[in-house]
Amino acid sequence: MSSEVLEVVSPGVLTTVQDQGRTGYQRFGVPVSGALDAYALRVANLLVGNEEGLAGLEMTALGPSLRILADTWIAVTGGDLGLSLDGEPLPRWQGVRVKRGSVLASTGPRDGFRSYLAVAGGIDVPPVMGSRCTYLQGSIGGLQGRALTMGDVLSCGPASGGAEHRLPDHLTAPYYGRRQQMRVVLGPQSGAFTPEGVSVFLGSDYSISGDSDRMGFRLEGPRIEHSGGPDIVSDGTPLGAVQVPGDGQPIVLLADRGTTGGYTKIATVISADVDNLAQMMPGNTVSFKQVSVEEAHAILAERRTVLRDIRRATGALSTRFSVLLDGVPFAVENEDGELLAQAEPPDKGSSGVSGRAKATVDGQAFEFEVEVRLEE
Repeated sequence: MSSEVLEVVSPGVLTTVQDQGRTGYQRFGVPVSGALDAYALRVANLLVGNEEGLAGLEMTALGPSLRILADTWIAVTGGDLGLSLDGEPLPRWQGVRVKRGSVLASTGPRDGFRSYLAVAGGIDVPPVMGSRCTYLQGSIGGLQGRALTMGDVLSCGPASGGAEHRLPDHLTAPYYGRRQQMRVVLGPQSGAFTPEGVSVFLGSDYSISGDSDRMGFRLEGPRIEHSGGPDIVSDGTPLGAVQVPGDGQPIVLLADRGTTGGYTKIATVISADVDNLAQMMPGNTVSFKQVSVEEAHAILAERRTVLRDIRRATGALSTRFSVLLDGVPFAVENEDGELLAQAEPPDKGSSGVSGRAKATVDGQAFEFEVEVRLEE
């Protein structure tokens, strides 16, 4: 059963309910949405004992003022928006016990542009297409499909526990700064640009335009030259895709992007760097560095290792749990091959069991078929 935990005294510039996104519906034209800095929200959830995919608050530029309605645990990660609790600075990247009647407030961005608040039990709003995230342009999900406003009251699900988890410095995000280099894989339409155009893209600094939002960052800088026209037959738009329309100014597509687009895409920002890009604000500077697909995979593997270390540091990587398939518990191994649970075999005389199963991996839900046969 959920309980009321937060009251919005003032909403800040833009505060929305977000989780890891609404997957599986892009073929119907529904954007994934979700937290722009997905890494920060995942860590915030771990710090309060939540599953990584639960909903929290994404706070942009100036955070909200929130009254705590019940004793609970919270964690704030991502950018430093000058958050305080009852007038005292609120530490980031750690679990904090808060009391009923306390007030959370913000003075504005100091480093980074988006901060994430997780509450024990997760923000409980009605799921839409399997997700609680807010897609503002479509008025879908979150709290009535909109940003928070004064007087809103938010509930949380049952808390599974909390602790004053504090991460070692090497597991927290670094100083974001006002200038960042984004690693990119060229394509899928890099051939639609002249060699000079590609060279300009990889060798120039670009400023983030004020005309940027959760759909994408418009960049301003040297013009990128096409070898032909800028238009293509519309195709899929991955997270981090860098579109270049006819004016030669790149646009980096983010969580609320349209599911298809008709502009040439010169490159795609690797997934591990999209989170940092989300922390940049209008006027900040970005540049681009080419990496190979193999390098991008290695960087992603490093990020997964960091998340695994955080799970261990917070106790989220449990040494014993069970997974049921058609009511039968089976052993589960983590990516290191370590046995995490002891399986119980099906009934005596059975040759095995098969059926459909569901699992959540990196915050995304999957459904698959499983067939298990007992050895003689």
